[in-house]
Amino acid sequence: MAPEESWEVNGTSTTPSTAEKLLVHHKENHFTAGEVVRDVILGVSDGLTVPFALAAGLSGANAPSSLILTAGLAEVAAGAISMGLGGYLAAKSEADHYMRELKREQEEIVTVPDIEAAEIGEILAQYGLEPHEYSPVVNALRNNPQAWLDFMMKFELGLEKPDPKRALQSALTIALSYVVGGLVPLLPYVFIPIAQKAMLTSIGVTLAALLFFGYVKGQFTGNYPLSSAVQTAFIGALASVAAYAMAKLVQST
Repeated sequence: MAPEESWEVNGTSTTPSTAEKLLVHHKENHFTAGEVVRDVILGVSDGLTVPFALAAGLSGANAPSSLILTAGLAEVAAGAISMGLGGYLAAKSEADHYMRELKREQEEIVTVPDIEAAEIGEILAQYGLEPHEYSPVVNALRNNPQAWLDFMMKFELGLEKPDPKRALQSALTIALSYVVGGLVPLLPYVFIPIAQKAMLTSIGVTLAALLFFGYVKGQFTGNYPLSSAVQTAFIGALASVAAYAMAKLVQST
C-alpha cells in the first residue's frame, strides 16, 4: 500500500486525511452576501435621497402636503420600477457575458490545449510556484476538462459563475429597498397638512434615517461607520437643499 502524501504546515507534517479533519472543525466567518447588500444599499440610498429632494423642492414651491405626497408616491413607484429594471438588466448582462466567455474558453481548450495549459502554468507562477511544482497541477487539470474550464474562468478571466436567479432577485431587492427608503421622507406629509411643517419633520426623520443607514452600510462594507453615516447624510442633505433652492429660484422668476 502506497504511503499517504503529506506536506508541511507551520513545520508540521500534514496529510490529506488530517487536513480534512482540520477543515471539519474550522468555520469561516467571512461575509458572503455582498451582492444582496449592494442591491439593498443601492435601493435604500436612492430611495431616501430622491423622494426627499423632490418633497423639499415642492415644499419650496409652496405646494400643499397632499400634492407633495401624491407626487412623491408617484416618484417612488416609478423609481422602484426603473431601479429594479436597471438591476435586472445589469445582472442579465453579467450572466450573458459569462456564458459568452465560457463558450469561448471551452472552444480554446479544445482547439489550442497546449496554449491553455501554458496559461495555467503562467497563472500559478504568479503565486510563486516553480515549473516542477505546478506541472502536476497542470496535468491533473488537463485530465479533468470541466475543472480545467472552471479554473480558467475564475483565475484567467476573473469571472464567477452567476446565480441563474440573480437577475430577478436583484430587481426585486433593489425595487423593494427603494420603496422602503422612499416612504421615509414622505411619511410626515401624510400626518401634517402644512407643507412647511411637514418638510421640517421630513428633514429630521430623513437625516436620522440617512445617518442610521450610512452607519449600517459602513458596518457591512468595512468602512468607518461614523464616516459612512456622515457622508450618506451629507449627500442626502445636499440633494434636498439643491432641489429646494432651485424651486425657490424658479418661483421668484
